[in-house]
Amino acid sequence: MILSIESSCDDSAIAITEIATNRLLFHKKISQEIEHSVYGGVVPELAARLHAEALPQILTQVEEYFDKLKAVAVTATPGLAVTLVEGVTMAKAIAVALHIPLIGVNHLIGHIYSLFIEKETHFPLTVLLVSGGHTQVMEVKSLTEIETVAKSMDDSFGESFDKVAKMMGLGYPGGPAIQNLAKNGNRFAYNFTVPLHQSPLIAFSYSGLKNAVRLAVLDADGDTTKYPDIAASFEHIATKHLTMKLKKYFKTHKPNTFAIVGGASANLYLRSQIEALLQDYNAKLIVSELQYCSDNAAMIGRVAVDMYKQKLFSNLTSLDVHPKSIL
Repeated sequence: MILSIESSCDDSAIAITEIATNRLLFHKKISQEIEHSVYGGVVPELAARLHAEALPQILTQVEEYFDKLKAVAVTATPGLAVTLVEGVTMAKAIAVALHIPLIGVNHLIGHIYSLFIEKETHFPLTVLLVSGGHTQVMEVKSLTEIETVAKSMDDSFGESFDKVAKMMGLGYPGGPAIQNLAKNGNRFAYNFTVPLHQSPLIAFSYSGLKNAVRLAVLDADGDTTKYPDIAASFEHIATKHLTMKLKKYFKTHKPNTFAIVGGASANLYLRSQIEALLQDYNAKLIVSELQYCSDNAAMIGRVAVDMYKQKLFSNLTSLDVHPKSIL
């Protein structure tokens, strides 16, 4: 079995995955959403302190598996430096104490592997990763063959939802709040401009749209009855931006199997619009289970199973955190 640890942002999680079958034998996550909601976003130092409390609590619940562990895996990149350190330090201690190999995992690959929790891997894939920190399209041929073909020039898809929610005083995280508010709104009430709609670039940008929403909120002047329309119009244009750029990319790279991963992939409107787009290309859409869209240790453990089989181990002394690493 492999013990895996996730602490890249504000979720403390540990999982146990069986190597031979990919079975998830244990998974527990402690969220910090309540603690950070009062600040409208994640406070790194607070997150680190909460990880230091939560991870040991979870670890005591998996002691029965210690004598069966073949490796310990941990998210080492990307993420918040002060929170990544909490997980990496624990993983190193476990590796030393139990005399087992250490596996440092890229968090973004973890999101790709959220598609394969308790399943066999299936490549190649075209993957759209949408989260609080990243918006990018990747061509994934294997665990070690991943090419990023498009990414955000500024804010990410998920980050823009968080910031728009903060403008309207909806709290953190913003994704679910905006989605719920948008259900009662008119998606065409506000004629926000689709970002980069005239640009030939296959890239993403949300800073301009975010500013347009800010002006709409200011214009509402505290009239919260307008907020559902603002949320719905924002969600519509934010998603349309993605589908327009994907359609442009598909002109030269027709999709076969397409996947959406990352915390923001839980957005149901996004899923429905991507699914509608893919019908024109007879492409198959695969998504993670909703419980595995956000950060979790199960996806880190699933990556680690394949890394273990390929003997992709990390050096105990040299493994370090890399907050800004990307694929």
